[in-house]
Amino acid sequence: MVRLLGFSLLLLQLSWWLLFSPVQSFSDEIHALSAFKRAIYEDPYSILSDWNTHDGDPCAWSGVGCSDPDNRVVSLKLSNSSLRGFLSPEISSLSYLQELSLDSNLFYGSIPEEISTLMNLQVLDLSRNGFTGPIPSELGNLVSISKIFLHINQLTGTIPDVLGNLVSLIELRLDNNKLSGVIPGNNNSNSNSSDNNTIRIGLCKLTQLANANFSYNYFEGEIPSCLGWLPRSNFQGNCLHDANAKLQRSVNQCTIGPEGHKGPKAGTQEGHKRKKFEQPRWLLFLEIIAGIIVIIFIIICVITCCRRYKTKRNIAIPWRKRSSSLKDHPVISIDESLLENVPRISRQELEVACEDFSNIIGSSSDNVIYKGTMKDGPEIAVVSLCVSRNYWTTSYLEHYFKKEVSDLARLNHENLAKLIGYCKEYDPFSRMLVFEYASNGTLYEHLHDGDGCQFTWQRRMRIALGIARGLRYLHTEVQPPFALTGLASTSIYLTEDFFPKLVDFERWKSLSAKPGIDSASVFDRGSIDSFNNYMDSHERRNMYIQANTFSFGVILLELISGRPPFSKETGYLADWAMKYLDDPQERSNLLDPELKNVKKESLSVVCNVVSQCMESEQTKRPSMQVITAMLEEGIDTSTAAVLKDSNLAWADLEIS
Repeated sequence: MVRLLGFSLLLLQLSWWLLFSPVQSFSDEIHALSAFKRAIYEDPYSILSDWNTHDGDPCAWSGVGCSDPDNRVVSLKLSNSSLRGFLSPEISSLSYLQELSLDSNLFYGSIPEEISTLMNLQVLDLSRNGFTGPIPSELGNLVSISKIFLHINQLTGTIPDVLGNLVSLIELRLDNNKLSGVIPGNNNSNSNSSDNNTIRIGLCKLTQLANANFSYNYFEGEIPSCLGWLPRSNFQGNCLHDANAKLQRSVNQCTIGPEGHKGPKAGTQEGHKRKKFEQPRWLLFLEIIAGIIVIIFIIICVITCCRRYKTKRNIAIPWRKRSSSLKDHPVISIDESLLENVPRISRQELEVACEDFSNIIGSSSDNVIYKGTMKDGPEIAVVSLCVSRNYWTTSYLEHYFKKEVSDLARLNHENLAKLIGYCKEYDPFSRMLVFEYASNGTLYEHLHDGDGCQFTWQRRMRIALGIARGLRYLHTEVQPPFALTGLASTSIYLTEDFFPKLVDFERWKSLSAKPGIDSASVFDRGSIDSFNNYMDSHERRNMYIQANTFSFGVILLELISGRPPFSKETGYLADWAMKYLDDPQERSNLLDPELKNVKKESLSVVCNVVSQCMESEQTKRPSMQVITAMLEEGIDTSTAAVLKDSNLAWADLEIS
């Protein structure tokens, strides 16, 4: 009887687990993916548009892979998706996850330490993003991990010693960051790493390691002897003292350090010694006395101000007038000269031009775009930022607005939509930009929503050359270089004669959700300078320029194939095209069926350019100056070429 009762309880417990535990786990996965999506505030290609939490089946969502037959989420692959946002800590609830690939996006903030709970994770690829902060030491708990790719980010700090506990690690890439300190390992050059009696420390415990790259950081000291088998190029661009290490940073760069501060870097022995000698006890007492004096002075000032206020409390000051004065003259004393050469247009003028702001041609949660016509005749596109007076409370936001308007105003090229002016008013609160308007719609609309037969090969190549020349101007002729934040076929407007005009309406999306910026903060002069240095840094500009180059390759694919950058049937256009790009005999499969009389030589030139633009290693992508020259030399878009190559040339010419 007792055995029968025990067996019944065991059976009941097993039934309960089978019925409810998987459901709970499945619910956790949906919750984790939903939190991941909420942390993404920009998805230009609508990759996550099918992530519907109500259908209860994440296995059908884009980028999500599941196992058979239990349908657990085992992979999340969203590479090259132009996603902008943060990596949600709730990702740790995907307990069955084996691969997390988010490379080549625009993720910000720190890497959440909660990733360390993903005990089944084998591949972690967060490369080519904007992650900052240190590498979490908790990653040393990922016992199943075999590949870690964190290269081309803004990571700082040292390499955690505990990464040496990842005995299954095969590949480790930390290059192109701002990491410092020593590379943890056996630094005794006389020791034999193959000696079984040698006590391995740090990365020297990674006996399965087959590839590692530490280049272009701020590492110092010597290369661990156990890593001596790696190519010396994998250590270049650092501050190493190894005799065989080549192409190291200059002494000045190593002295300034990764954060741009002069003097020995924090954490070095020299830095600790200098700190020790620069902080004697008498200086500490002096600082305390000075602090007390300052506090007393502040108290006296506060008491004096309160007394003066009491003597004037009966003076009548109209509330409306006082409020207006405060809001019309906010306390912002930074770079007022930035916009002195940019025309300022009143809201009333724009309201008349845009028919009481009723002619809306585009909108999002961040801005509204109106079409209008100025009194003197030119058509305009007005970008109105969706921000409130209460939100616009920091000097940072006003400075960011002024800086962006100033940068846009200095651009002058025939393939760029010219900034005509700006609007800045407080009643009603308004921040607007006024661009010239190209009235023939976007390239995306013509290729994917319109009549494709109007787009002959010659016309598409003229558009491609115009886009390339505009990017060449931005990347190589403007100093400092300028990069578009949202380059896509949707951001390329066409004139009546199909002349391309690049616009950058998307750069304002991040204004209301800037990473690391609290709208309630007050930024001092030093913070503004730090922000300027970050925005103008070589690494950041280069990251966006390389992203522009990749996006141009996608646009070229759209032009020759007529396919959108992403579709439910074929997935990413770049992935679909790769199998044809690599085989010259298969490149004709890339062509839009609407296209006629395309020469193989011209198609070959375009495909070669696409392949180079979409090179996985960003540093190997050519500049737009080189790309434009390749297109100009390899493609003939003249009228003579049209008449020569086609029996229907006159008909094509008439359409063009």
